[in-house]
Amino acid sequence: MTCSTDVRALLSEEEHAAVTATVLDSNPNMAVDTGQRVVDEAIKFVVACATRPGVGLAPPRVVDEGWHALLLHSALYARLCARFGDFVHHYPGWDPTNYDPQILDRTRQAITECGWEPDNELWGHPTEGVLVEVAAKCQHSPDCAIRPMPKPEWP
Repeated sequence: MTCSTDVRALLSEEEHAAVTATVLDSNPNMAVDTGQRVVDEAIKFVVACATRPGVGLAPPRVVDEGWHALLLHSALYARLCARFGDFVHHYPGWDPTNYDPQILDRTRQAITECGWEPDNELWGHPTEGVLVEVAAKCQHSPDCAIRPMPKPEWP
């Protein structure tokens, strides 16, 4: 399933800049172009999750930082999720010893199936060869993989 040929086309320039600014606010030593890449990968991740309900996917910490920033822009985040499927909820957890490389492999594969290439510098092991340290302390493992959840029925 191809989601889009240009991940940046999924947000307006202003929206992308605002989400990037949120990443940079939390990570003041991060270069702007790195912040933009983090946001791009977070968008890819969210779309991959939204299009694959029931499949356990998760990002590495660096990409999770971009996901956190997207979540803070809740209106655009909700539109992004709705455009491709169900709302993708965030279930944080941190235990680097509970790292499951198969989750990242599955997630990178899902991104590839959407028609995008994962930025391999940002999709590595959570404690080795990290391109940049980030404020996010989440690391998702088999028992807290991300699955899109249906919208609740409000009375």
